[in-house]
Parts: sequence; structure tokens; C-alpha cells
Amino acid sequence: MSAFSEYISNYTNNKSVCILGFGREGKSTYSKLVQYCSPASITISDLNPIDREQNKLPDDVKLITGKEYQSSLDDFDIVFKSPGIVLEKHPNELKCEITSETQVFFSVFRDQIIGITGTKGKSTVTSLIYHVLDQSGLDSHIAGNIGIPVFEIADQLTPESIVVCELSCHQLEYMSVSPSKAVFLNLYEEHLDHYGTMQNYYNAKKNIYLHQKSGDILWCNSDIRPDNIAPQVITVSNTEKSADVFVSNASVRDSDGEVFSIPTDKIKLLGVHNHYNIAIAWDVCRKYVSREQFTDALCSFSPLAHRLEYVGNFRGINWYDDSISTACATAIEALKSVPEPASILIGGMDRGIDYTSLVEFLHGTDVQVICMEASGKRVYDMLTNGNSANNDRFHYVPHLADAVELAAKITPEGKSCVMSPAAASYGIFKNFEERGDVFKSLVSQLK
Repeated sequence: MSAFSEYISNYTNNKSVCILGFGREGKSTYSKLVQYCSPASITISDLNPIDREQNKLPDDVKLITGKEYQSSLDDFDIVFKSPGIVLEKHPNELKCEITSETQVFFSVFRDQIIGITGTKGKSTVTSLIYHVLDQSGLDSHIAGNIGIPVFEIADQLTPESIVVCELSCHQLEYMSVSPSKAVFLNLYEEHLDHYGTMQNYYNAKKNIYLHQKSGDILWCNSDIRPDNIAPQVITVSNTEKSADVFVSNASVRDSDGEVFSIPTDKIKLLGVHNHYNIAIAWDVCRKYVSREQFTDALCSFSPLAHRLEYVGNFRGINWYDDSISTACATAIEALKSVPEPASILIGGMDRGIDYTSLVEFLHGTDVQVICMEASGKRVYDMLTNGNSANNDRFHYVPHLADAVELAAKITPEGKSCVMSPAAASYGIFKNFEERGDVFKSLVSQLK
């Protein structure tokens, strides 16, 4: 019996268990409960209908669906909450124990985990660190918010395995265990529709380090001032020379004072902001691999989809998909990163974030700004001060298809157009991936 199977079996033995949310993670939780555990009962609760036959659920598994799917949580001993579920009551108001796959997984494997969080860049850094370790021949695994539930890799792990785990604020929100090696990339205004204030958002994020132990390591952006904590803190910056890790002009000074030169002519990662990501990846990975191994892997690493992804040249325009962008800072970096930018598509769901920094930056450029959807209308009004005659560089159209059509007309040949929305996709698209796919489809249809 493995350490994982023994832990989850003992944890759920003779307990009434509810799986809250039956997406990919909920299904992986159910699979492990059936494989290893003997709970008193299993109930699956979800807002959406669940097909019992399609999911091969026996009759003794109770299903609760519809608007009242959270109304009976106190009927259970343990509730496994999926990250996408927003609790209607705080766990302190509930009698049941709220847990998650991440909580249970980390309780077993925390010493083997490199956990990465931050508002922006966490998928890139997670994927890059994993790629470096994997290409260097180490027993490495990737999971978490990157799209792979941690329970799906649990049976593959040995004591020598290294797990590289992307962690969202929703996964971290109620965590009481932290990884032995934690990376906190940055903190921007985000998810305020759920958290209300930046402090609440930060409170969720900081669980990545709050429960670390003596001997653990936290790599942290120097702008974030962590609470008094046990682990070694390594600060990282591209602006503060006093940081433990400092990157400037494609040169990284690591936490031992050694210099690593980023081979900018050989890598596929665009933008100075990715130099910061590379700097963190190097300082983490050099504990496992040589400089040569890291450099070789860095040069073979391909950027993830929808992150300053080059779509192609259509109508003589170079198109870039940065659908992952949901903040001002990322839209600004997109314009700084793509070659010869001439137009940008901005807007999506309006979550009330402050667009002042983006508006000020756009006023200082000569690019065509095409705004769309609810947040785009707000940005457009800020750019023009409510007077559409103020500047002919600023445009508003209702939706993405209209924005692509307009961009194709007003972007000069040989120049670049980037979709970097600085807004969430929810309510318009299923997620940022779907938004990016639609954008790429619309662009590819241009004659």
C-alpha cells in the first residue's frame, strides 16, 4: 500500500463523503475513493445535471443537483471541494470538514512539491520548470491548475519524484499545508468579483507559503512582503537591484551571485516579462540540473497556447493571441513584447478592475486601440473622456468578431496586431482558451 493510498483510505474510512463539483477534478476524486477507500457513503453534488449511466455511478452513490446543491453540506463528515466551486458559506460556518484534492495530495507529498502561484505567469513558469527537469532526465511530474488534477498523478510517484504544481487562488484559499518549495511570482488586481478586496485575494494566495516549515524555500517577488514565516525567502525582481535574484538586460544574477545570460537569440519566449520568469525558473532548477542542461531545455521550450502565441500572417498582418491576459500589466507587456505592434484588442467581462495604468500607457503609444465588450466600453470611455471625437486611434465595437474585422482594416501590412484583453472571458466564452481559439479561427478566415 502506497503512502497516498494509505493516507486517503484512513482519512475517509467510515466517513460520509461529499464530492462538491463533478468536473475533471471531481471525477478523479471519485475514482480514487472507489479505488482505495471505504467511506460510509459517497454523495456527488453539482449545480449541473449529472448523467449516472454515462459516468457509471452505482445506485448507492447519491446525486444532488440544481440550485440547492450546497444546501446540505453539513449532512457530511468530509466535503471535497473542486476549485471552480465558490462556497455559499465560509467553512467556519459549516459543521463539515471542507477539504480538496490539493489539500490531501500536499499532506502526503509536500516535501516533493515545487508549487507555483501568482496572478500572471504561473503556467509558463510551471511548464518551463517541468520541461527543464524532464528534459534533464529527472523523475518529474506536472499537475494542478495547469489542467491535470493532482490525484491523477498520485499513483505514479516514488520517493524520488519531483512534482511541479501550478496553484490558483481558488486551490489555495482554504489550504493548511504548503509545498516545501514555493514560488510566488507576482500579485496584481484580479478576481475581485470573488474576493472583494486585494487583501482577501492576497490572503488566499499566501497559503502557498504560510504553512511552510523550517528548511523550506520561498521564491517571492520583491514587491510582496511575506508575513513572518519559517522558510528561507529568496526575493526576485527585475527592478530592485537589491533583490536576491535580479534580472536586467537578459542577464540574471542568481541567489548565489552567479550570472546566467539568457540566450535571447535562441529562445521562443517573447518579452522582457518572460526574462523574469526565466530568472525564477533558473534559480529553482539550478538546485537540480546543470547550467548546460537548463540552457538546452530553455532553448527547446515552446510557449504555451494563448500566451503571446504567434497565430500567423494574414492580410499582411502578424497576429498574436494573448488571450490569457486579464490584467492591465499583461496587456502593457504584450505591446512591449510583440514586434512592431500597430493595434491591440482589449475588453471582456467587466469585473471592476482599475484600468488607469493601462489607459495612461495607451495614451503614450501610437497604436490603434480596439475596445470590445463591457470592460472594453469602460476603457474606451476612459481613453476618450466620453467624447468619441477626442482621438481617432480609439475604437469601440461590440464583440470579438467585430474587433478582428476592424483590426484587419486598420492595421498596416507588415505590422502586428495582438489580442491582449486585460479582462476575463467569463459570460462571453467558456474560458480564456475558448476565447483564444475563437480569435485564431476568426483570424485564419481572413482572406
